[in-house]
Amino acid sequence: MTARFTGKTVLVTGAGSGIGRAVALAFAAEGASVVAAGRTAASLDETVALMEKEGGSAASFTADVTRSEDVRALVRHTVERFGSLDVAVNNAGVLRAGAPAADLPEADWRTLLDVNVTGVFLCLQAEVARMREQPTGGAIVNISSNLGAHVRMPGLAAYIATKAAVSALSRGAALDHIAEGIRINAVSPGATATTMSLRPGESDADRAVRMRGASPLGRVSSTAEIAAAVLYLASPEAASVVGADLVVDGGASA
Repeated sequence: MTARFTGKTVLVTGAGSGIGRAVALAFAAEGASVVAAGRTAASLDETVALMEKEGGSAASFTADVTRSEDVRALVRHTVERFGSLDVAVNNAGVLRAGAPAADLPEADWRTLLDVNVTGVFLCLQAEVARMREQPTGGAIVNISSNLGAHVRMPGLAAYIATKAAVSALSRGAALDHIAEGIRINAVSPGATATTMSLRPGESDADRAVRMRGASPLGRVSSTAEIAAAVLYLASPEAASVVGADLVVDGGASA
């Protein structure tokens, strides 16, 4: 294990479970001070405890990414606690699935837009506002999905629309802010070993059987594999990677 992020401060939204927790743990393992953000204090505290158990420096902050005042407070807290904001990973997202586009409840549509798109936008604004004040700039990685700009399937039109928007927003914002020393990229995971990839009533074992035929790789990605992609994009090794949308989906969109 390297220490690519020693002395760096990293903010991760949606860090209470799944990909967000794996990303937070991976950054901490490589020397970063990590702020784990989300809406549920108990799960965030679990993430922090896991990081601290391995010797990491960590803190939690409860925030709703759809509220600009929460996001600004989150960035302010991060800087006050650890002195800078060097990397931000905008991972918070929700899934509403199973209904054709014309039958999706309006409330679900608005929730998807609010969290998956507006939430990322508000985080970007607050993060860039801080990073542009730092001589070293910063790196931002948005978590999109292979469902969107890369793959479509029935029953997920609204979710697909929001994640395609995240991919496009990431690329557009990357061009807007690279001259300020802020690198913005996206990671688009496919089916990953989280509850989000489980179908209703499906167990982990059932999913494993399904994925043998559904994925060219024959399995879901691990959360650690997604985290590795995020850390690469945030690292010095990716210094010339700007506006990329790195798909990690076992070949599903190949």
